[in-house]
Amino acid sequence: MNKKFPKVYIKIQYEDFDVSKETQKLHHNLTGAIVNFVGLVRGHNENDSEQISSMTLEHYPGMTEAEIDKIVQKSIKKWDLTGITVIHRVGKLFVSDQIVFVGVSSMHRQNAFDACNFIMDWLKTKAPFWKVEENNNHRSWVSSRQSDQEATKKWES
Repeated sequence: MNKKFPKVYIKIQYEDFDVSKETQKLHHNLTGAIVNFVGLVRGHNENDSEQISSMTLEHYPGMTEAEIDKIVQKSIKKWDLTGITVIHRVGKLFVSDQIVFVGVSSMHRQNAFDACNFIMDWLKTKAPFWKVEENNNHRSWVSSRQSDQEATKKWES
C-alpha cells in the first residue's frame, strides 16, 4: 500500500454532514470500493415502546476523538484501506437527523465492507458518547445494549 494511505479524517461536530461530499473525499486513484454507514435518529426508543421527539448527544472532547482514532488504527492493521472518515454529531438532534457517518475506501470491496462494519461495531461500544432521549418533556438516558456488545465479539479473534 502507498505510504500516503489510508487518509484518515475524524470529526465530532454539531453541524450536519453531506454524505455525497464525504463519499467523494474517500475516492483516490487506488480506490476500487467505498462503503458508507449513516446512522439516523429513530422515532422510537430502543425497545420500541414509546416515541421520542429528540435525542441529545454529549461527549468528552479530546477523549472521544482519541478513542475513535484507536478504533480506526486497529482497522488499518487488519485491512488494506485507502481512506477512512468518521463523523459523529453531538448536540440536540431530531427524528431522522443524521448522527454518524462512517466511510471506508479500499482497493477491494470486502476490505471496505469489513472495515466499515468493524469501525461501527466498536464505535457503538467504545467511543465515549452519552445519549438522552426526549418526549413530552420527559428525558431518559440511553443505556448500552447487550446486542452491541455481542456484535464486537466477532472481531476479537
